[in-house]
Amino acid sequence: MGIRRVWLGLSMAMGLFLGTGCMSPSQEAQERLAALEAEGEAMDEVLDSVEERLLGNQAMLQTWQELGRRHREVTQLHCESSDPHMVAMMKHYKKQEDRARKLRRRGSGVASVDKAVLTSGKSARGNN
Repeated sequence: MGIRRVWLGLSMAMGLFLGTGCMSPSQEAQERLAALEAEGEAMDEVLDSVEERLLGNQAMLQTWQELGRRHREVTQLHCESSDPHMVAMMKHYKKQEDRARKLRRRGSGVASVDKAVLTSGKSARGNN
């Protein structure tokens, strides 16, 4: 049992010695670590870029949604206010057409009188 204890103690000491960083890593391990750190930084930059684009797209989407909501509100307001306006305009045009029709009826009688007057006036002048 004595040898086992010595062997166990020696193994523990060696493990502590290696585990605490007393042994320097090999050149290959240092290069690999540097490559991994550079790759990690590059990935962070790419992820930052993707995050920035996603946030920008999200803001653009919210802007378009807000514009769509406002457009629907304005369209609804326009429809509510334009319907009575269109009815009033149609009544006005109908009234104007009725007036114009009455004036044409009156005007056609006046036009025939004018022709008769002009004709009789011309013949009277021509005879004088």
